[in-house]
Amino acid sequence: MDQVMAWAQLEAVIDPVYPKPGNGRPPLPVVRHAAPSTACSTGTACPIPPWKKACTRSLHAPVRRLSLDAVPDETTLLNFRHLLEKHQLTHALFTAIHQHLCDKGLMLKQGTIVDATLIHAPSSTKKRSGRARSGHASNQEGQSVVLRHEGPYRRRRPVRLGASRGGTPANVADVTMVDQLLHGEEIDVFGDAGFAGVHKRAEHQSRAVRWWIAMRPGQRKALTDSADDRQIQLGEMVKAKIRAKVEHPFRVIKQQFGYLKTRYRGLKKNTAQLMTLFGLANIWLARKALLAAS
Repeated sequence: MDQVMAWAQLEAVIDPVYPKPGNGRPPLPVVRHAAPSTACSTGTACPIPPWKKACTRSLHAPVRRLSLDAVPDETTLLNFRHLLEKHQLTHALFTAIHQHLCDKGLMLKQGTIVDATLIHAPSSTKKRSGRARSGHASNQEGQSVVLRHEGPYRRRRPVRLGASRGGTPANVADVTMVDQLLHGEEIDVFGDAGFAGVHKRAEHQSRAVRWWIAMRPGQRKALTDSADDRQIQLGEMVKAKIRAKVEHPFRVIKQQFGYLKTRYRGLKKNTAQLMTLFGLANIWLARKALLAAS
């Protein structure tokens, strides 16, 4: 982690609003929050997020010793998270990571793949008044979830990178978010069948892009064995292979980071955490190339 993360750039984002030493107890250095690997006496990086839980688990591992003086307490971490949310620093940190990858020559902007995934929210999403909490909604199966839109997605072999662009409640249609996901420099845009008809929307009439949207399942089933329909099937397979790469960042945050359910109440807090998760996912996906470039 120390070799692939641009700690100096991340600290530069946080430092202007970070508490300065006063008459009371001096605050922990910014690096203690941003670079949790400094807390490990072995020099190995603690997996984040959330790294504190990993550090706690490591206390029970005989082969890894942790300096307790170097671990921030729960209140310190909570205040730090609130600081990030108040100043919207998670977006700035994500941008800093993006710039770090651009500086390493790992980001291209010719194409974008847009997609969405569902993150489950706690089963009870109602206040005492009986009204649903802000930022939560239910899908058709009645599960309370938060919708995640992914984009823009840039790729340069062999590195596959994802970029995050905010969260929405689950009842927001995918196609309505595309305008916020495109950065304006695309030549090609890929999406699954949930984005069908996106090229007809008014906000995209001035875009000079090629839309590669998957056919709906029912339309593909209606295809015959004729030569023309076989060509259409082949084209759909090519689109699917390209579009599948957008699932990799989702796999990282759900499988590698274990983010299967939202931890906070409200869309604003959860979106802030997702920005951090996707920034770290970009680093994870690019780790081998970053090591080679360092």
